[in-house]
Amino acid sequence: MVNRSAVSAWLQALPLAAVFAVFFLIPLALIVTVSFWQATDYELIPAFTPQAYIDLFSGCGGGPDDLCVTLRTYGSTLKFALLTWAITGLVGFTVAYFLAFHVRSTLVQTLLFIVCTVPFWTSNVIRMISWIPLLGRNGLVNDALLGLGLVKQPVEWLLYSDFSVVLAFVHLYTMFMIVPIFNSMMRIDRSLIEAARDGGASAWQTVRHVVLPLSKTGILIGSIFVVALVMGDFVTVGVMGGQQIASVGKTIQVQASYLQFPAAAANAVVLLAVVLMMIVALMRLVDLRKEL
Repeated sequence: MVNRSAVSAWLQALPLAAVFAVFFLIPLALIVTVSFWQATDYELIPAFTPQAYIDLFSGCGGGPDDLCVTLRTYGSTLKFALLTWAITGLVGFTVAYFLAFHVRSTLVQTLLFIVCTVPFWTSNVIRMISWIPLLGRNGLVNDALLGLGLVKQPVEWLLYSDFSVVLAFVHLYTMFMIVPIFNSMMRIDRSLIEAARDGGASAWQTVRHVVLPLSKTGILIGSIFVVALVMGDFVTVGVMGGQQIASVGKTIQVQASYLQFPAAAANAVVLLAVVLMMIVALMRLVDLRKEL
């Protein structure tokens, strides 16, 4: 006898499964397939060959002082991901803590959230370009530093540098850290905070031993968002790096623009594998199924 509840559950999940298959599984399968094709100057040949992966890691067997371009590019991308993760984690935790524990009114919390989302009302490119007149050689920051006599010549590393890339990443993705951490903090039983204070714990001890452990789910979710977004980004690195800084996403974009589709697909597959390994490593710290 057919279990009607089980059939009903499968039917309810079918639309979402279809969307997942059409917009994720099928494109992913196509990318993996193309990564094993051959490419000439004029055409793509659908023949199975690992040549794109061989070319991707060519020269990577040398010593530590002779790293291949691929490893250097991934190292640069990982550096941006880790720096952005650390800064957005600190800023996101601080802002979420203030909203959750120091703003009592729900209306005020909502208004402050709206203020935080105001930058999202414009495109990412516009938000990045807005930094150029601020950080440029003749920008407002350098004019202020020169006017105050703090420097004798314009500071060059404010724009088109690693600093400007990380700054743009933090500007773009901090909200992805604030929201899940705030959601976790709002679920914390306030009696635990009162108990810690009654037990003589200082504010820092309460944050460290009560708030931080109970917010780890939100921190993990925010970390996954930030790391995945930074690892695959190519627009921010191109604009804020002045097309001079390498990243995996930028490499894939350049390869695709030159119609090197097998190389771009192979790079995308490797990037996906690296991001998935990072996510798995993060999820080993917190069991999301148990916490949510």
